[in-house]
Amino acid sequence: MKVRVGYVNVFASDFERAVAFYRDTLGLSLNFADADHGYASFATDCAGLSVAREGGDAQAGRFTGVGLVVEDIHATFAEWQAKGVKFTMPPTKQPWGGTLALFEDSEGNILYLDPGSH
Repeated sequence: MKVRVGYVNVFASDFERAVAFYRDTLGLSLNFADADHGYASFATDCAGLSVAREGGDAQAGRFTGVGLVVEDIHATFAEWQAKGVKFTMPPTKQPWGGTLALFEDSEGNILYLDPGSH
């Protein structure tokens, strides 16, 4: 049986602000957004990334474990930082040999930036 990740959800307390962040600030292509249902989908090369309006309990503002893989982590870091993306850790060599950066989205969710070379 072959299994692959199809999509991951990142939760948002302010749906419209989150959609604008991923679309306009990070430059991800928006597949669709439905404000009435509080769900948006963005195109990526592998698994899709979706933004979902949080439910009754606070789901936004957490470490997500979601990694966005880019060709050049240092160039992406500089570009996104210039656009106002808040990095909580710049590109840093990890003990296992790879390099990661951590950043916050508009909702305080923390995601990885990863060069995907490991």
